[in-house]
Amino acid sequence: MAETQTAICRFCHSFCGIKVTVQDGKAVKVVGDKDNPMYFGYTCVKGRQLPQQHYNPERVLRPQRKVSGVHETVNSEAALDDIAARLTELIAKHGPRSVALYTATYSFPYPAGSAIAGAFMQAIGSPMKFSSGSIDQPGKPMAIAFHGRWSAGPQPFADSDTWMLVGANPVVSKWGGIPQYNPAKRLHDALRRGMKLIVIDPRKTECAEKAHFHLQCKPGEDPTILAGLAHIIIEEGLYDREFLESDVEGFEALKQAVAPFTPNYVSKRADVPEELLIEAARVYASGKRGMTTAGTGPNMAPRGTLTEYMVLVINTLCGRWLREGEKMPNPFVLIPERRGKAQAEPRPQQAWGYGEKLRVRDLGENVSGLTAAALADEILLDGEGQVKALISVGGNPMAAWPDQLKTYEAMKKLELNVTLDIKMSATAKMADYVIPPRLGLEAPAMSQPNEFIWFYGFSTGYPEPYAMYQPKIVDPPAGSDLVEEWEFFYGIAQRMGLQLRVNGQDLDMVNKPSTDDIFEMLCKGSRIPLSEVKKYPHGHIFDDPTILVLPKDEDCAEKLDIGNVHMMEELAQVMTEPVTDHAGYTAVHFTHRLVSRRMNDVYNSSGRDIPALVRNHSYNPAFMNPGDIAALGLNPGDVVKISSDHASILGIIEEAPDVRPGVISMAHSFGDAPEFDKQVFFIGSNTGRLTNVEKDYDPRTGMPRMSAIPVNLTRVDQSIAAQ
Repeated sequence: MAETQTAICRFCHSFCGIKVTVQDGKAVKVVGDKDNPMYFGYTCVKGRQLPQQHYNPERVLRPQRKVSGVHETVNSEAALDDIAARLTELIAKHGPRSVALYTATYSFPYPAGSAIAGAFMQAIGSPMKFSSGSIDQPGKPMAIAFHGRWSAGPQPFADSDTWMLVGANPVVSKWGGIPQYNPAKRLHDALRRGMKLIVIDPRKTECAEKAHFHLQCKPGEDPTILAGLAHIIIEEGLYDREFLESDVEGFEALKQAVAPFTPNYVSKRADVPEELLIEAARVYASGKRGMTTAGTGPNMAPRGTLTEYMVLVINTLCGRWLREGEKMPNPFVLIPERRGKAQAEPRPQQAWGYGEKLRVRDLGENVSGLTAAALADEILLDGEGQVKALISVGGNPMAAWPDQLKTYEAMKKLELNVTLDIKMSATAKMADYVIPPRLGLEAPAMSQPNEFIWFYGFSTGYPEPYAMYQPKIVDPPAGSDLVEEWEFFYGIAQRMGLQLRVNGQDLDMVNKPSTDDIFEMLCKGSRIPLSEVKKYPHGHIFDDPTILVLPKDEDCAEKLDIGNVHMMEELAQVMTEPVTDHAGYTAVHFTHRLVSRRMNDVYNSSGRDIPALVRNHSYNPAFMNPGDIAALGLNPGDVVKISSDHASILGIIEEAPDVRPGVISMAHSFGDAPEFDKQVFFIGSNTGRLTNVEKDYDPRTGMPRMSAIPVNLTRVDQSIAAQ
């Protein structure tokens, strides 16, 4: 007999409220929950495939151990025994720094796992904690450190009359400014009420199609365009004088820095119409409410921190922050209550170069964390402090890290390589141990992680005080031997005799807790108790109209900084680059720039083993303008070699009129190890291979160029297509 239960979709970071039909103990159907007050019945094509994800024939159901180069099934208890013993040995011989942790996108929906993983690293005394956030958007926290954070937060999307998206396409990516909780509906409603949308993107994205102004620019020129917009806003006196006088510093430094970025200069350099640039600046600045936000693409392009900083500058020039007496849109639910003030918060004394020092490129700790772009070097570089063991949780380094060939060598050099994954990914194939975790419907869930996003950037996280809890919906498949992420680290710690602490509380290391026990520890001090949230199976908005933005402290001297010396110096460096088709790359001629993109049917490297999600193709096409394809004498479906100044990959050409000439648009996190390159029609190509981590990187975050990569194309032997 079938029954329907509400749940939280954890295919991606959006946590959509869903209804799951369970029959004979198995999930058989997923639809959106129309009674959910945050998502309004929305779920995407990926979420509707949760049953196929859970019961996929390629799913790893029992731990795997590599013996003589071949993986064999091993009992989970034996696997934990082995791993604990090897870690103990490595730490005794090489010190705690020899053990590194990489937590990635798929660890985000499982807060107990992330918390216990961090507690484990703390217990062994290793500072080598890395995350995927350091290789896609480290510019966000770094820019906030330079500019400052407004305590009350940004103006919400719900009542904005203008909005500007920089390289963001939230309708597909569920990220980048429009609340990622049914973003298409929210955008539709906003446009109906008269909101003016501006999009800066080299591709006519789904959002750009609906925009009033689309600046279809050359890739990598986001800082140029944003500086040009700031120039116009200042020159035409469109900025909020009162706000700048009371709460902002650095105006004169900014004015001087953006003076050369005239509409004429920006138009020539970024290849956008001068009149459109001016009109976009006027419309945005003349609005009363709304924000500018940036997506992953501009952050992965050169000068991502500068882009994010200039986004903040434009918002502050226009005074787009909540003021005293306004309602706090989200005072939080499952974390401690937030009562913002109409003032700037203190900026960190040091934004980078503190804490743990890495052994390459003079990199160290920064506000976005240690950079994963240096982790392969830390594994490969012999000597004191060398990383000998890597534990990857919810990620696929072989597909996601930049400079894939270096990553490949690093994976081979590790003495202990452990990955927690649901399938034999490119990384899992190289791992010594593959520990399969439970999936979303097989373990309790809560929405708390999306509340913490507020601290990572702005205009992110829930737009209202929403929360939801989900109990376990189904049991794991019969005969499986699965370990929740937190259970893995707890079991290892038990065997190593370690004491783990979570949210300031000691974990019972004798009597194993439950996932709900850990959730309670994580929700300690929350505005609304988890027990109260559990009463609402469809989720609930825990509104409190009495929580308003508090007045500025009388003794507050903090100000937002729109003329930060480091950012103004970098803006000056932009002006020194020649105005060419490919600024800064004059020594070697490149015909195109390759930019990153999102695809609606997959989530990074997840979903490509589900038939319904790869009905069009299981690879990542090289989307190009039809005119470019014809000019190069190519045809859709041709296999080409795409070469940067560092490496080459294979690509399959596909027509895309929405891509501007001179651009190749490809999704990242596809492909596998080099020996599988000729399977491009089945697994795609890894664009990260084109990146050199030792060149064109941010000296503060270590972030290398992963988008707007100058490349050339050549047609290759088409016999690959016959496969």
